[in-house]
Amino acid sequence: MNNRCVVFVGAGPGDPELITVKGMKALEDADLIVYAGSLVPEAVMVWARPETEKVNSASLHLDEMVDLMERAYRDGKKVVRLHTGDPSLYGAIFEQMVELDKRDIAYRVIPGVTAAFAAAASMGLEYTLPEVTQTLILTRMAGRTPVPETENLESLARHQASMAIYLSIGLIDRVEEILVRCYGEDCVCAVAFRVSQPEEQVYFSKVSELAALVREKNITHQALIIVGKTVGALTDGIRHRSRLYDRTFAHGYRDGEI
Repeated sequence: MNNRCVVFVGAGPGDPELITVKGMKALEDADLIVYAGSLVPEAVMVWARPETEKVNSASLHLDEMVDLMERAYRDGKKVVRLHTGDPSLYGAIFEQMVELDKRDIAYRVIPGVTAAFAAAASMGLEYTLPEVTQTLILTRMAGRTPVPETENLESLARHQASMAIYLSIGLIDRVEEILVRCYGEDCVCAVAFRVSQPEEQVYFSKVSELAALVREKNITHQALIIVGKTVGALTDGIRHRSRLYDRTFAHGYRDGEI
């Protein structure tokens, strides 16, 4: 691969210090940063040089965006395409890569911290509690962007695994209806708004009161809905322990006590 390439960088959830070191270095070296301005906070640009050209892609369609990156690349500039969170999750990077391939432009991807993990850190949440659930589902409701029928929210929610629901706060009534049916009306859920950013707020409620909470707090965007028994463990006083650190549990590095 050509040493010079377009670099897709995950900006993380918004806190400039939650970008990876590798992503930070890519921003420091960039001559052009094309960033998703509707989601990536300006604060993340602290790692870029003052003279670096910064273009908000919010108003650009795919061809305009790729044309912009191609021109800079052909001019010998270092190009960063900056996405919120992790680029592989709802980042629409595959279509950009296809266009870059057509133009024989090399690229690579630097991962980032997605909002579900920043929210868990803020809440002190472990998504995979032993003997409670060992599965985390990341998904979204079908809206203007369709979801395959086999992956509709209700079919996934029937597993009652830990679930982080992205890009669905505008469909909160339908989300509540499904979660009540699948998890039960008393199941605890959380709404995490702009996690890791100065405006961060995390609210807890029963799933049957989810829509009312979202309207009361006037949350309309950049919010994640988290549901499952592991969320309830934060508020019900139950403490779960793994076998890994149980003194009676032996493994290749430790003898178990009798």
